[in-house]
This record gives sequence, structure tokens and C-alpha cells, in this order.
Amino acid sequence: MSSLRKRLTPAVAVAACASLALTGAGTAVAEPMANPNLPDRLTKQVDIRKMDRHLVALQRIADTHDGNRAASTAGYDASAEYVATKLEKAGFDVTRQEFPFVYSETLAEKLVAGGNEIPVTIMSYSPSTEEGGVTAPLAAIAPDETPGCEASDYGDVTGKIALVQRGACAFAEKSLAAGEAGAVAVLVYNNADGPVNGTLGEVNENYVPAGGITRADGEALAAMDGQEITLELRALMEERTTYNVIAETQTGRKDNVVMAGAHLDGATEGPGINDNGTGSVALLETALSMGSKPKVSNAVRFAWWGAEEFGLVGSTHYVNSLSFEQQLDIALYLNFDMIGSPNAGYFVYDGDDSAGEGAGPGPYGSAQIEQAFTDYFEGSIGIPTGEKDFDGRSDYGEFIAVGIPAGGLFTGAEGIKTEEEAAQWGGTAGEAYDSCYHQACDDLGNVDRLALDRNADAMAYVTGKYALSTEDVNGVAPASPKDKAEVAKQRKGHSALSASSKHGDRVTA
Repeated sequence: MSSLRKRLTPAVAVAACASLALTGAGTAVAEPMANPNLPDRLTKQVDIRKMDRHLVALQRIADTHDGNRAASTAGYDASAEYVATKLEKAGFDVTRQEFPFVYSETLAEKLVAGGNEIPVTIMSYSPSTEEGGVTAPLAAIAPDETPGCEASDYGDVTGKIALVQRGACAFAEKSLAAGEAGAVAVLVYNNADGPVNGTLGEVNENYVPAGGITRADGEALAAMDGQEITLELRALMEERTTYNVIAETQTGRKDNVVMAGAHLDGATEGPGINDNGTGSVALLETALSMGSKPKVSNAVRFAWWGAEEFGLVGSTHYVNSLSFEQQLDIALYLNFDMIGSPNAGYFVYDGDDSAGEGAGPGPYGSAQIEQAFTDYFEGSIGIPTGEKDFDGRSDYGEFIAVGIPAGGLFTGAEGIKTEEEAAQWGGTAGEAYDSCYHQACDDLGNVDRLALDRNADAMAYVTGKYALSTEDVNGVAPASPKDKAEVAKQRKGHSALSASSKHGDRVTA
């Protein structure tokens, strides 16, 4: 079992008080009439050459700080100050919002069965095995509609390593159920192609060590039921602090704010250039191109989240730090996480759940946001789009949970591109959208710059569109009073995402 150790707070300059950028309070500076050409102007100004320069900066920061930009590390702090300094020079009101989280770093991942080593990935917040691992009989659990979700699914697996199929419930529930049934560890194999990169969401003393493997490896391992295997999963976990960077325009109404965000931290395994340098630099260029005093109807608030890779911690902390009235001041949230994958798909978050993949629709207004992105891609540049379910894997999670409409873009992670997708978008079918997802090779060579350029333009256009008017999302027309009671009614009626599906860039179920 791992111990939880404290360390000193990183020596970074962090604003200690609430500000305009966090709360939406205060008075906007006097502004001229909104510029109807703003969306088109932004798409022209957000330039791939400028974004590439920012990506080079993030790569060099990682190279000179132990190869990564993970939250709370010197590499993250340098990345955050790079972004914040550019925004401050451009005249934005910038806030550095500090928060605590549990840092986790992989120390060992090894699975040996039948004399062969099988790739395995420790789940974040998993307790550790002893050094050298645990050797025990394998207990393969036959899959059903809720595989491994209840202790009764396992029978008596005392002293054994349980093997269960992914699906139906969160990984945390599988770990708890396996532990209750007596297992010393649990392996979860995928129910689709590709590896399992999972999280247990939080620290819990009742978890047993948990790791993820591919479907093919899981099915092969199931045939070895009863044989002894050796599993070593170890990670460092300790309490740390990090911070979000939040910047807001000085112009535009403060009771109907358009918010756009991207997580700035990378995984501990590598420099995090596609995940999520791409979303971060596109957001930065959109902000700098818009300027701190744009001719807009609504203020625009930009956020670079910390500790997304540890369970959406920064964005969750931010949303929960706001009062209900301050949440009502946010008209909508746009999310940009991995928008330059090398085998890119063009996915828009499925606001109306028309794809029917299980998580349900977003709050009222999310369908309209989806349509805005789809209209840009298909109408302006002739690119067909796919739908991405709100599966809780990125920072829109807590916004949706409190009823704030959301949407955004995604070019794919460890999922596998289909033949149909390759036919319409190019790339290679049967391979991952990003084969370097959460690996050391997520570097400058791991970016499709054409996909990044197209997605950045879509980001800029839709952000600019809503800076002018959010009427189709929440009924608030430019220069008209906002009916907060009606907006509150809309949000109260929305069914929030379950807590078990809101944990980070690593899959939870």
C-alpha cells in the first residue's frame, strides 16, 4: 500500500484573492458596439505559425524540466507562467487560482503470466503492490451485463488476482467490489480495441491495486484461469498544490460570460504536446487575437486548467468555488482537449445525444453549441464531423454537472479509427487517433498541424460568435436584460452526470 506524504507548496506567484476573472463580479469598461465581423476576423488571425511557436516553447519547457509538464512540477509552473505572462502583456485581467490535489506518478507496471510479460497500465489513485509484485492465482470472472460491479460477481476470490471485463460501472466500483470479495488485485480488460488507461478517481483505503489491459490480452489471460501470475503496480502518491490560469476580457457584460477552456498540464509520462498543448496554444492564440478589449456583447473568460490528468481537479475546483449566482453568470462553456491528434478525427461533443452512446444529452443549449461547430466545419470548410459522447473524460464534466451548457472539439486519443472515418477524414484505419497518448513520444512530432489549424479556426469562430450573442443557447439577446430565474430553471431541470463518470482524461468505465 502506498503512503500519502505531504510536501511544501511550490514557490509560485499565485493570486490569493478572488477577482473579476474568477467571479464575474465588477463592472465592464465602456465599450463600442459589438463588431459583427469578429468571428471571421478571428479565424484569419489565429495562425498555425504562431501556434507552432507556442508548441515549441512547451516542448522546450518539458525538455528542460524532466521531460514533462505534469501538474505541480516545475515544467507545469513554467508552462503556466508562459501563458499568463503573454495574457498580462496583452492587457487581460489574469488570475492564478491555487488548489490542492493528490499527485500520482507511476513507478512500476509489470504483469507476467505463463512466462510472458503482458503490457499493463496502473490506474491513477490505485494503491501499490509490494516491490517486486504479488504472485497469486488468477480468477477470471465471466462477463455479464454488469461485469465485476458487485462483490457477488466474484464469488470467493480470497488471495487471488481478479480479471474482469470493462463496462457498466466505474473502475473504482470494480476495485472496491473485488477487494470486498477478497481479491488482492484486479485487472480490467477492455471491451473494445485499444488499451485501458483508467482512474479510480480519488484515494480510498478500500481499493485493491488495479490495472488495465487490452481486450486481446484479457481474453487470452482468461484462458489461464487458476494459474499463478505475477503483478507489480506501484505509484508515488502525495498531496501537492497547483493552479489554474484564468483570463477575462475587460469588455462585454459580466452576467452572461462566454467561457472557453483547455487543460494545460500534461501526463507524467511525457511532454504532453498533443495532450493538451494543442488545445492550450489554440486557446492562447484565440485570446491574444481577440484582445483584452474586443468589441463584444458578452465578456469572454479563458481558462487553462491544472491537474486535469489527475481527475479534472482544476476545473472541478473552479466550478465549485463559484456561488450559484456566479455560475448563472456563465452562459456556456467550450472545451478543447487534444485537437491535433496525428491520426485525427473531427469530433464535436454530442450535445443532444443523437449518437445515443449512453451519457445522455448535455444541459439545455448544448445541442445548439454542437450545431454551431458542425455548421462551421461542414458549411465553411466542407469537413464532415463525428459526434463525441459526453463521457466525463475532460473538463466540461463539472460544468455539465451544475447545468451549464457545454460543447467543444476533440480529435481522438487511444481509440481506434474506423474504415469509415479514414475514408472521410484520411489517416489510417485500424490505428489509434493518437498512438502516443500518455507516452513520452507525445512530442512536437505527434501533431497533425492541418487538423490543429482547422480546429483552432473553429474554436475562434464559435467563441467569437457567442461573444456577440448567446441567444440561441440561453435566450439572452445582445443588450437585453438576462432573466436569471429562467436560466436557473433550465439548469435545475438538467440531470447532472453521475459522479462516477467525471474523473479525468483517463477512462473511468
